[in-house]
Amino acid sequence: MAEQQTLFNTADDAPAQPDPAARAAELRHLLDCHAYRYYALDAPEITDAAFDKLLVELQQIEAAHPELVTPDSYTQRVGGYVSEQFAPVTHMARMYSMDDAMNLDELDEWLQRTEDALGAGKVTYTCELKIDGLGVALTYQNGAFVRGATRGDGTTGEDVSLNIRTIRDVPMHLAEAALVHMAEDRPTPIEVRGEVYMPKGSFARLNAEADAEGKAPFANPRNAAAGSLRQKDPKVTARRDLATFIYAIADTAPLHVHSQREFLDWLRSAGFSVNPNVSTCSTPAEVHAFCADALAHRGDLDYDIDGVVVKVDSFAQQSELGFTARAPRWAIAFKFPPEEKQTVLREIRIQVGRTGVLTPVAEFDPVLVAGSTIARATLHNEDEVHRKDVREGDTIIVHKAGDVIPEVVGPVLAKRPEGALPWKMPTCCPACGSPVIHEEGEVAYRCVSLDCPAQLKERLLHWVSRGCMDVDGIGEELVEKMIAAGLLHDVSDFYQLTVDDIAGLDTGRTYLKDDKKKGVLAGQPILVGAKIAGKIVDELTASKARSLGRVLFALGIRHVGKSVGEVIARRFLTIDALAAASEEDIASVDGVGPKIAQSVRQFLSVPENLAVLDRLRTAGLTLEEDLSAEAARTAAETGVAEDLAASQPLAGLTFVLTGTLENRTRDEAGAALKALGAKVTGSVSKKTSYVVAGPGAGSKLTKAESLGVPVLDEAALEQVLATGTVPAA
Repeated sequence: MAEQQTLFNTADDAPAQPDPAARAAELRHLLDCHAYRYYALDAPEITDAAFDKLLVELQQIEAAHPELVTPDSYTQRVGGYVSEQFAPVTHMARMYSMDDAMNLDELDEWLQRTEDALGAGKVTYTCELKIDGLGVALTYQNGAFVRGATRGDGTTGEDVSLNIRTIRDVPMHLAEAALVHMAEDRPTPIEVRGEVYMPKGSFARLNAEADAEGKAPFANPRNAAAGSLRQKDPKVTARRDLATFIYAIADTAPLHVHSQREFLDWLRSAGFSVNPNVSTCSTPAEVHAFCADALAHRGDLDYDIDGVVVKVDSFAQQSELGFTARAPRWAIAFKFPPEEKQTVLREIRIQVGRTGVLTPVAEFDPVLVAGSTIARATLHNEDEVHRKDVREGDTIIVHKAGDVIPEVVGPVLAKRPEGALPWKMPTCCPACGSPVIHEEGEVAYRCVSLDCPAQLKERLLHWVSRGCMDVDGIGEELVEKMIAAGLLHDVSDFYQLTVDDIAGLDTGRTYLKDDKKKGVLAGQPILVGAKIAGKIVDELTASKARSLGRVLFALGIRHVGKSVGEVIARRFLTIDALAAASEEDIASVDGVGPKIAQSVRQFLSVPENLAVLDRLRTAGLTLEEDLSAEAARTAAETGVAEDLAASQPLAGLTFVLTGTLENRTRDEAGAALKALGAKVTGSVSKKTSYVVAGPGAGSKLTKAESLGVPVLDEAALEQVLATGTVPAA
């Protein structure tokens, strides 16, 4: 493969699907999860290219098996979620998603379908750069700005008007030259759409400031723009130097325009920022040429683009083509392939993560790709290494998936050195020497020893985190200092810490000026001090009383989250009973199953882990579920926890909490409901029994009302918790 950018890739053959229904369900779940992280949390876990690949696979399955299409499938709706941090805004018209063409073949298929529908030679296209930013809708009434909202779920967005006002290129009043071209009924509001983005120079300055302050940098300009626009304090947004490009409108009726090109001209006359890189094309060849030119010069731009949007120019023809369930038929996004370079793979090194997963990482000669130098990339797992057949010493092709994440594409076989051997996963953990476990049916290899130093920092942070042992005052920096000082070797060492141990630790900050009263000089390190150290020791002491369920979660046992930990604790009551239980006994617990049981059994079979549990018990942790003596005795005699059902009158009911509660936090309310046997989830569905809504409730309340799910206010919730009974339907 030549060392150059490849504009037009051929589509990969879709993998065989032995069970289309199961795979479709899995894909719908994955797409929903990743869409939530992308739109609501601004913290995507996968690249855009990886997301698109999942979507294409689901589309192919549903095309081959129409009976598998469901109303909630991601192919039938617009992606996105609405945060409850801002007031909800209903858009004047739906903001649709855009279908993607991942290569020239798919683009040509769309062009052919369009010309077949409208008539060959009768279609003109407008080609625009696809800005990698955050979608927004701006509303104007009688020419004045009245509201700005995020795209949200396409129908409902978030009101970020105050933050939009800080963006310098957003006009607060439309130019009079544009108003004279509007329909006579000027009071009719108009809603224009576009992208908020962060220029590359502003992104570089923002990350430089974060680095100077010791904060984590943003991964890319798109994430930085999204996070900046959704700040609670508009002053923060104002400092982030955001910008916009506007290119669409909810309803063209108020304007005397008939095509996309005329509309872009109107936007410019109104005072909006419109991207200058636009071309009207009459043939597919001209569309191809625009795409090739955009790819060749993408690095020259001061903003990120990830493709070209091709639209039918005529609004009348757009109306004739219409929409699918999730996207317009009159437009498509041609996605750019990532830039590829060649380099030499020097070593495949093992990295051990918090949960003990052994991940092979390719380390290669540094190479400049998509604007930055990269020298390593994850290879994910052994199967992936063998699938790509990369070997130490190979010349390899690398790129940035989604122009962000370094990825090894594969080897250049013609340049493979003689004697290059296939890579093998080690049988022992390279960090601690413990045997590596490979569970049947899974690709991951794991070290499950609590003594593993590679997992130490993340295990310690997980132990003290909220939802686990909930120790306030201990963060990443302090844990690093404790490890460096030799104070922590496993989680049990937290309970050996003294005030003096903690007080003398360096906070990582220094005094900025002399302070004679404290007897310090400028540049001298600031220590934790006795007062804060005392509070931390008190927090650690209090954490000894945490429930067994919390302890099981805090131990970091694979597949054991907070809820599963509570279920297991209620069944076995003590850590000793759990340690003595067989894998079959654990798997028989409702809500656990064989995979979790295998993970728990493996964890409790490691001598080093049992030694840590003994040290925790010696330190004062009870490692028992906090039940009455009578209930514990009854459960111990029967060997099951069914006798506790009388204390769980809400068993079988599912609650969702939304909005702000005055008497309790939502976590506290959720814990109280769970203590009575209820299940508490984060999303509303037909299976939800009740939604508890406080002030500020947003989309969850709306969905509950649309599904007919009963809604309780806080007073009703308190009645439920006090009596263990729910209101009659």
